[in-house]
Amino acid sequence: MNSKSTSISPLPLWLVHAMMLLAAGLVSTSFTVGKAIAGGMDPAVLTLIRFMIAALLFLPFIRYQYGLQLPDRRTLLSYSIISFALTGFFWLMFLSLRSTTALNTGVIFTLVPGISGIYSAVLLRERLGKYRIMAMFPATIGAIWVLFHGSLKRLLAFDLNSGDLIFFCGCLLMAFYTPLVKLLHRNEPMAVMTFWILVTGSGWLLLFSGYRLNTIPWGDINVQIWAGIIYLAVFCTIITFFLSQLATLYLGPTRVMTYSYLYPPFILILDWIFGHQLPPIQTLPGIALIVVAMFIVQQGSNGTGKADPQEKASTLRRTC
Repeated sequence: MNSKSTSISPLPLWLVHAMMLLAAGLVSTSFTVGKAIAGGMDPAVLTLIRFMIAALLFLPFIRYQYGLQLPDRRTLLSYSIISFALTGFFWLMFLSLRSTTALNTGVIFTLVPGISGIYSAVLLRERLGKYRIMAMFPATIGAIWVLFHGSLKRLLAFDLNSGDLIFFCGCLLMAFYTPLVKLLHRNEPMAVMTFWILVTGSGWLLLFSGYRLNTIPWGDINVQIWAGIIYLAVFCTIITFFLSQLATLYLGPTRVMTYSYLYPPFILILDWIFGHQLPPIQTLPGIALIVVAMFIVQQGSNGTGKADPQEKASTLRRTC
């Protein structure tokens, strides 16, 4: 594969963290936008269109930067395994948003880093580390607090809506993404791997929902739905991918992953800006606990997991 990159200047850490704040903000909007468009189209078809648009927009970059060639069967199978988990998550996400709130999905998603760590311990024999284990407690307690509105009565009654349970199942799939990437990555550029994950993901969705395409009343789908899908494909898929991959070279994957703990407060801010109904005030301590979990992991990973400065530029050329 050809790379046309030449030299990369190191970025200041404040800029890297700012990039991750932007990425976290963009991903947070995906829950709000997803909620707005979830009822406008079949969830599987909606996810299919999102994946196909993202893959088509990715295609010129991949072709220019690396050349376009079909992976061998084993590599294509690896990409298909990863994309199965990813497409399953997004399908369940859009399905769940028909009966739950953007905040609830954002809160439940904060459980993904902890679940992913457990999967990595089993699949990759990775150690969770004391800080990640410590962070799982406030993150889990905070998520439970928000979901049950700080009510012991609702907790004991396990008063959850169906959307919350559906999205949690999706998170169990999404948690496989990082360990599967680590397990199946064969030193190809991450951009190439992501492109073929989008392509094979589109294949999965065509297989399971292609028969519905001729039943969709395409002429009745309003402009807002199309705008939402394009927004998700560009800003919440392609742009966040590049920001996260670049930041990983400087911060390491664990510290990058902790920015997902910022989704609930960002979703609250978005709901307030757009005039949506805010959750009861008693949910705020739960959100505060989730943010505390982020700082625990950031502190524990501080100074670890960074790439060597000389390796950083070569890794960046290979990755982006």
